[in-house]
Amino acid sequence: MRVHVDPESADSTSFYRLLTATVVPRPIAWVSTRSADGTDNLAPHSFFTISAVTPPVVQFTSVGRKDTLRNVEETGEFVVNLAPEALFERINATATDFPRGVSEFDACGIEREPSLRVRPPRVARSPVALECELHSTLRIGDSTVVFGRVVHAAVDESVLVDGHPEMTLMRPLSRLGRNEWGTLGGIEEIAREPHRP
Repeated sequence: MRVHVDPESADSTSFYRLLTATVVPRPIAWVSTRSADGTDNLAPHSFFTISAVTPPVVQFTSVGRKDTLRNVEETGEFVVNLAPEALFERINATATDFPRGVSEFDACGIEREPSLRVRPPRVARSPVALECELHSTLRIGDSTVVFGRVVHAAVDESVLVDGHPEMTLMRPLSRLGRNEWGTLGGIEEIAREPHRP
């Protein structure tokens, strides 16, 4: 027997919890931005994926109007830093609703490094950083989807095996439901089968 839930009649908070507990695991875009007045911001966003390959475009969603979204709209730049397991507690700390004008880098003790192509800094201990210029935004209901063209990728040599990012070395975190986070766990490998007429 199934429980049926109508999104039109359910309250938005309970349906949000249903969605985020069902669409799992979700990769985390740990997004660094810089405001027009020069304040660095850092926040995790778990509505995140690739939008296009040529040109390379990634996307994340801001639920509501957060500092990340405001900064991207002001400056047209951001960095997606991979969220590694080793920084679990600091990543969670950057989700705190600090007042505008407070830098999560400073408040949470996170080391910056300069980006090559954009003004917002990268997270120094993140193994992969995608420097992005704003492509476009799309407003849907209470949320805004942010599309960024990747203009530079910086990958730590320590996570490369034969030039390819190795999952067991990057140890990416993911978001699940409620306050649950996912670690890498086991990995299964299987090649795609070509069609043989």
